[in-house]
Amino acid sequence: TLIGGLHQPNRWTDNWLDFFREQRLLYMAQEGVRTGRLPAAVLTRLTRFCGCLDAWLDEPERPSLIHGDVWTTNVLAADGRITGFVDPAIYYAHPEIELAFTTLFGTFGEPFFARYHELRPIPPGFFEERRDIYNLYPLLVHVRLFGGGYVSSVERTLRRFGF
Repeated sequence: TLIGGLHQPNRWTDNWLDFFREQRLLYMAQEGVRTGRLPAAVLTRLTRFCGCLDAWLDEPERPSLIHGDVWTTNVLAADGRITGFVDPAIYYAHPEIELAFTTLFGTFGEPFFARYHELRPIPPGFFEERRDIYNLYPLLVHVRLFGGGYVSSVERTLRRFGF
């Protein structure tokens, strides 16, 4: 599939963490280095961080098919209700990654998360830690697309987790 016009691999893996590590974080970072948008030193730090993902992330009870690119321009709404989604970058994932993406660019506000939590409680630690880890992927996509300030956002997250 594509995200923002960029290829994202979707090869089968036996678990979510390997998929996220290899086919999302490391793949996009390696492409960032290849295209000159991401310094190799950041890839080195990210690689070390990826070796420790299981310290913060768990396998989902069951992976969910997600949209993969939920931000304001890909959500259709009318009369205060979501009516559709466009431009998907679908794959099976931990459902929290979709929630994390919506916080990166302020796609949905507090009412959305309150209602979501009523229907499917958000486990502790999501807003405190896991959200930032999951958002490394869309940040790396933006590094590939735009470079610049997105590199510092990736570095800030890595520093936060000691890398």
